Amino acid sequence: MKILSPSAHGVLDYIVSMFFLLAPLLFDLQHPFSTAFYVLGAGYLVVALLTDYPLGWMRIIPFPMHGAMELVSGLAFIALPFIFGFSDSEPVARNLFIGSGIMFVMSWLITDWKAAHGHSHTGTLLTDAGEMRH
Repeated sequence: MKILSPSAHGVLDYIVSMFFLLAPLLFDLQHPFSTAFYVLGAGYLVVALLTDYPLGWMRIIPFPMHGAMELVSGLAFIALPFIFGFSDSEPVARNLFIGSGIMFVMSWLITDWKAAHGHSHTGTLLTDAGEMRH
């Protein structure tokens, strides 16, 4: 069921960026996990700003490509604690990575990646409801 519009997804993107940037403080993460979440937060913020959706700034990344990146990221987040061997030794970091990965995959599943989301090549703005504005 595709219940998230591009605008709603954009709001979640900015919330997730801030969560990642605050996670080291909220969960007392130490290096290298604190650094990882700072980098993830900054990177995800850049992706959100560059995505072609109503809350994007430069609109360089097509919204469906943003979705593909999110799906791959989500699956990678779930696997990282096992790949890098901290699934047993760092339960807080493990849970943050796995939980974030699950949320990314769930978000990918419920987002309408084919919705009208940005500017057409004619300069007409397509709203989430499919209305055209100039």
